[in-house]
Amino acid sequence: MDSISTDKLVELLQNYGLPLVWAIIVFIVGRIVARIITNIVGKMMHRSNIDETLIKFAKTFVYVALMIFVILAALGKLGIETTSFAAILAAAGLAIGLSLQGTLGNFAAGFMLILFRPFKVGDFVEAGGVSGVIEEIQIFSTKMRSGDNKEITVPNGQVVGSTITNYSAKETRRVDLVIGVGYGDDLKKVRTVLEDILNNDERVLKDPAPTIGVSELADSSVNFVVRPWVKSADYWPVLFDTQETVKLRFDAEGISIPYPQQDLHIIKEESAA
Repeated sequence: MDSISTDKLVELLQNYGLPLVWAIIVFIVGRIVARIITNIVGKMMHRSNIDETLIKFAKTFVYVALMIFVILAALGKLGIETTSFAAILAAAGLAIGLSLQGTLGNFAAGFMLILFRPFKVGDFVEAGGVSGVIEEIQIFSTKMRSGDNKEITVPNGQVVGSTITNYSAKETRRVDLVIGVGYGDDLKKVRTVLEDILNNDERVLKDPAPTIGVSELADSSVNFVVRPWVKSADYWPVLFDTQETVKLRFDAEGISIPYPQQDLHIIKEESAA
């Protein structure tokens, strides 16, 4: 009786135990190898000075693909027909894909962002209805950091399906200001003061030259457009500083900055005698 039990135990170990052990070994070793290969791919891309956005995306994709191969190899050690399993997996994948069309759309959009590269990590962009600095492009979503340091996660499909404005793509940007002065002010003096303000700001580029001109004879003011060109990194400091300097200089020069107002004329009619 003991002999029969021992024989069955040996048979069970041979039929199921050893394949299970081999499957576990294949999975563990395969996982380690997948991580090593993924790290090697990342290092090679770093040495080639490839953008960090593409490196992170590629490493994730390579690791997932290798792990699928490892899992199939481990299942093969268990005696499972991987061809049939692959067919079942494909059918299941189709069913899941139909129920997760939005998720797959975000996955495809992630590839499009990597392929066409409308922006990279560190760029300040407006996309998907939000704006911020790009921190990471993941498989399904893009992470951004807002101006007040909030983390924003936007689905890639939403990003690709919207207009993308990249404020960091070009080295220079134009600052657009509209400065209103009173109708009684000397326009030549106003132009001279505005030119002096821009000429004394070292951040304002000489080429292209700034534009200063009268754009509108409005209801309460004569409006000047002031459009200096600056490096993209200097855009906001120049915008804020120029407006403050204009107010201070205009006050010192006696130039008025009017606000909307209406003159009310009261006509008194005399009654007939």
